[in-house]
Amino acid sequence: MPRPKRDPRRPDAVDVAVGRNLRLWRIARGLSQSQLAKRLGVTFQQVQKYEIGGNRVSTGRLVKAAGILGVPVGALLHDTADPSESPSGLISDSRSFRLAQAFAAIRNNKFRESLVALVEKLAGLPQKQKRRRR
Repeated sequence: MPRPKRDPRRPDAVDVAVGRNLRLWRIARGLSQSQLAKRLGVTFQQVQKYEIGGNRVSTGRLVKAAGILGVPVGALLHDTADPSESPSGLISDSRSFRLAQAFAAIRNNKFRESLVALVEKLAGLPQKQKRRRR
């Protein structure tokens, strides 16, 4: 049975990955959708559509976004894997990203280990054995 033809104007997995990366870097830089939209010369609704992969980001706008975010264009293009399996997908949610930033600010390794154990327990994940230092 032949596969139905895909509309070439519709976003595909790469478009979704680019949008996810755009969102990740926007959050990392502390910009709102409105702030990024204003600097890109589009509406915030358009940025929302880019981020969910509903609309494709043109090459020119992708280059401009990379410049605004201070990242190479490749940073917006890489990692087109399933978001649940990719490192960037794990922190694409703003709450996950905030948690990662706060965790990185903790300098005490015992506190970090305790926090990881707590979160794993809350998530119902199997507890990992702590490594004993010699």
